[in-house]
Amino acid sequence: MQGIFEAGKYDWALFVGHLVLEKILKARWVMNNEDNTPPKIHDLMRLANESQLKLNDTEKEFLLEVNDFNIEARYVDYKMDFHKKCTREFAEEYLTKIKEYYNVFKKGLE
Repeated sequence: MQGIFEAGKYDWALFVGHLVLEKILKARWVMNNEDNTPPKIHDLMRLANESQLKLNDTEKEFLLEVNDFNIEARYVDYKMDFHKKCTREFAEEYLTKIKEYYNVFKKGLE
């Protein structure tokens, strides 16, 4: 994620940031559910809820925003709009928060 950001590919760095949170939430899901196979979904809010995480409104809003970084290739117009707003500053702000949330969600997994 950080290397992609440093290469100036801010939209891709945010996409990978979404994956970072998705994977740590799936790890929490496995920890907090009897089944050890997490659902094949990308919705961060649903994963957080099913992982039994207690989130405040700010945390919920952030996950909903980061959900938008998981863009499928078939939505060309949406991808172009997203690419345009992915300035260095925009990406840096979100990547900093993604790292913070990752560390919060990681607690208790070690």
